[in-house]
Amino acid sequence: MWLFNSSIGRKVVMSVTGISLILFLTFHCCMNLVALFSGDAYNMICALLGANWYAVVATLGLAGLAVAHIVYAFILTAQNRKARGDNRYEVATTVNAGKVEWASKNMLVLGIIICLGLLLHLFNFWYNMMFAEIIGMQVAHDPADGFAFMQDTFSNPVFVVLYIIWFVAIWFHLTHGFWSSLQTLGLSGKTWFCRWKTIGFIYVTLLILGFIAVVLAFFFGCAPSLCNGACCSICC
Repeated sequence: MWLFNSSIGRKVVMSVTGISLILFLTFHCCMNLVALFSGDAYNMICALLGANWYAVVATLGLAGLAVAHIVYAFILTAQNRKARGDNRYEVATTVNAGKVEWASKNMLVLGIIICLGLLLHLFNFWYNMMFAEIIGMQVAHDPADGFAFMQDTFSNPVFVVLYIIWFVAIWFHLTHGFWSSLQTLGLSGKTWFCRWKTIGFIYVTLLILGFIAVVLAFFFGCAPSLCNGACCSICC
């Protein structure tokens, strides 16, 4: 099948899985922002998802998308390196250097950082929540108490720094991947190329700022859901 056997087909798979993951990140960011205003509301969402069959099926589907995206990324990177041969070690000329984005030249490095951050995130949350509920494992809090796990995780400055590094890597990856995916799918002509780059830059930036805002709000204890109705020193 051409989707799996040809270079263009693999790029299409990369594009479709990438856009799907961006949509998931959008939902995840909106869900996290709820935690800034109400811990109870956030935990209601966690309980609604939890280890219910539809949430487990959705998680397996999401895992499949992520694995496909990662595997095809490594395959395409290996193909590109093989095609360039020794030329991959040449320094870009002055004419072309400005046309090649830093992110596009370092997608593999960014991808590795993102994968490591994903493993950390799965350990901190999925392992203690959905997985713990499925197997009946005893953890620090109720598996549906995502708010408590967020407080525990983001009160640790080491985790805060690691998560911010992870989010920055995702930002670089997505600002390139957003318009690149649309271009691969034929949705980015001469007129819309610059428009999609601008739209993608704004969209991804707001998305990542949302994630970072949640991490910093929990670290500094500065959010309506954390201040208990009082005005904290940073908010005021």
